[in-house]
Amino acid sequence: MRFLRWLCVLAWASAFMACSDSPRPTVPDVVASVSSRTQREPDAAPNARKIALVMKTLTNPFFIEMEKGARRAQKELGIDLLVKTAAQETSIEQQIQIIEDLIRMKFDAIVIAPGDSLRLVPVLKAAQEAGIRIINIDNRLDAEAMKGQGMAPVPFISVDNEKAAYESAGFIAREIHKPAQAAILEGIRSADNSRQRRVGAERAFRENPLIRLVARESANWKIDEGRDVTRRLFSDHPDITLLFCANDMMALGAIQFLQESGRYGVKVAAYDALEEAKRAILSGRMEVTVNQQAAEQGYQGIILASRVLNGEAVPEVVLVETSLVTLESLK
Repeated sequence: MRFLRWLCVLAWASAFMACSDSPRPTVPDVVASVSSRTQREPDAAPNARKIALVMKTLTNPFFIEMEKGARRAQKELGIDLLVKTAAQETSIEQQIQIIEDLIRMKFDAIVIAPGDSLRLVPVLKAAQEAGIRIINIDNRLDAEAMKGQGMAPVPFISVDNEKAAYESAGFIAREIHKPAQAAILEGIRSADNSRQRRVGAERAFRENPLIRLVARESANWKIDEGRDVTRRLFSDHPDITLLFCANDMMALGAIQFLQESGRYGVKVAAYDALEEAKRAILSGRMEVTVNQQAAEQGYQGIILASRVLNGEAVPEVVLVETSLVTLESLK
C-alpha cells in the first residue's frame, strides 16, 4: 500500500508540473516582490543621525540597487538609515505622505528620488521649515517651483540624462543608411529626467536625416504600460524600426510585444542597465542600454547628507558617470 501511495503522489506532481508550463512569452521576472516597505537597519549607534532615503518604488530593480549603495554608506558612517518607498513610480501622493510622516518623526535629513519634479516641492519646503536637510537624487526637483515656494538650495546628485540618452539613441541611429521611422517611449512627463532623456533621444534621431520620428508616448516607466503603449504605436505606425525607451522596464515591455507579434528587425535602445536588459542584449532583443550607477547615486546621496549635517560645504551638483552597455561591452 505504501508503494501505491508513492506512485499516486509522483503521478500528481508530474501532472501539476506539466500543467504549469506555459508556452506564451511572459513579462521578464524583473519586478521586486516587495513594492512598498519601511526598513531600518539595527546596527546604528544610539545617538546616530537619522537620515531617510525616500525612493519612488521597489518594483523597479534600479531602486533596489540604489538602496544597496545607501546601505553601504550607512555601514561606513554608522548612521540611522530609514528606507521608504511608494508602491509605484506614479504614486506621488504616497511619496508626499511619506515626507509628512518623516517631518513628524523629526528626521535630520531626507535623501529623495522624487517621482515628480513639481508636486513634491511644497512638502519638501515644509520639511526644510522643520529643520530637515534635503538632498535630491536621480530626478531633479523643478528649479522654478522651488523658487516659487521659497525653498533653500538643495544639493543634487544624478547623471547627465540628456547626454546619456543621446548616446543610447545615437547608438542605433548611426546604423541607419536608408529611410526609417523612429518612436520614443517616455517616462512620467512631469519628471525632469524623463524630459531630459526624451530631448537627448530626439537630438540623436534628428542628426540622421534618414530618420523620421513618428511618435512619442509616455508609458510612465512601467513594464506593462511599455508593452501596451508599444502595441498602440505599432498599430498606428507599423513601419517603425527604431525605438528608444527612457528606461529598461518600458523597453522590456516593448520587447515582449515585439516577440508576441512576431516583429523582427526593430532596434531597441534603453536606459538603466538592469540585469534583464543585459540578457536581452546578449540574446539580440535589445541593442544598448545605459549604466547610470544606481548604487553610486544612493551611496553619494547618504554621504552628502551626512556632510551637510556636519556643517560641511558641499557642491550644488554631483554628476555620476554613465556608460553604454552593448553586446561588445558584455563579451
